[in-house]
Amino acid sequence: MINRPEYLKDLFLFKDKPLVKIITGVRRCGKSTLLELYRQELQKQGIEPSQIQAYNFEDLENEPLKNYKKLHDHVAGNLVKNKKNYIFLDEIQIVPEFGKAVDSLYLKKNVDIYLTGSNSRMQSKDIANQIERQYVSMHMFPLSFKEYMSAYPHPDSLDRAFNDYVQYGAFPEVSNFLNTTENKTELQQVIKTYLSDLYDKIVLKDIVENKGISNTSRLESVIRFMAGNIGSETSINNISKTMTADGRKIDTHTTENFIDAFCDSFILYKADRYDIKGKKLLKTLSKYYLVDTGFRYILLGDKKNDTGHILENIVYMELLRRGYNVYIGKVGEQQVDFVVEGNDGTEYYQVSQTVQDENTLARELAPLNAIRDHSPKFLLTRDYEPNKSHNGIKQLNVLEWLLGM
Repeated sequence: MINRPEYLKDLFLFKDKPLVKIITGVRRCGKSTLLELYRQELQKQGIEPSQIQAYNFEDLENEPLKNYKKLHDHVAGNLVKNKKNYIFLDEIQIVPEFGKAVDSLYLKKNVDIYLTGSNSRMQSKDIANQIERQYVSMHMFPLSFKEYMSAYPHPDSLDRAFNDYVQYGAFPEVSNFLNTTENKTELQQVIKTYLSDLYDKIVLKDIVENKGISNTSRLESVIRFMAGNIGSETSINNISKTMTADGRKIDTHTTENFIDAFCDSFILYKADRYDIKGKKLLKTLSKYYLVDTGFRYILLGDKKNDTGHILENIVYMELLRRGYNVYIGKVGEQQVDFVVEGNDGTEYYQVSQTVQDENTLARELAPLNAIRDHSPKFLLTRDYEPNKSHNGIKQLNVLEWLLGM
């Protein structure tokens, strides 16, 4: 199992606190493994196995517990008296009205509850409708580049490892394939099959089935369009017009519903625009990014290999992993790739494959130079040079930044 130390740290931060702990994220990003690692750590700290109950509702063995009353009675009947009990309910959204069981178990003072979920039913607005008790929500992603390197120490070079990370993506199981499959042709086929099956499961179960969508061909046309336009300013109206002009007629209402469905299932993430001078969010021309670039690979193959926007996608997802609120910046008529807000204030980021050309460097620096506040500003590139400073703007190698070097 791949260690996920940052997530484990967050879980232990809230251990035994009177809160329901909820871990959300795209399917197969490692939620179940995280909880298994956490249970192992609990036992190392002296928690007895009898104090731990774990149920995954995708497992047919737990089919009888998909009734909230039976689930409650089963868990309550197996609690160890006079000791803290740790209850893990994996993919709990499968259980209708699960909040009733969770709320009742929460009332017992010797129970600490952990839930996971993979789709929109586990988003904040929906959880609030299901669970009346206090909760804390953690969102999980596929492996960061740092986690990926710890799981798959690449024998050749950092650049080669990053190229694999971009092409094949960062789902934990993919790194296992990289460690166990030596033949490159076989490796590509295994990973493509795994990602295709995962994608199909998300589309068919989390979107088509749950949202009641009948036209799957148009749904897939939308996600292929979005995968080919990651990091591009767009609007629902423009997407609909472009697809219709290409012979895939679709109205704006349907387009919006489809994109919302992909966001609800954590395949797409939306970054809104922020007016830096006016200090306000803008309602138009947002950008969308994929949770994992491996999905882009299976949707588009090697076509439209837009390295600049792919790198931007990687940086965007890493900023989310680090707990920031991330927006697209507007300063006058210029665009800043990312405006980042966190506990330590605001930061600004530009992302570029290379700035070896002086004109490219000037173009990338211009939006950052136009910002008049004194918040930290960064230019991330693939260039290998000693870290530079351009009028206070720090130029960093993006791979070293991803690794926290």
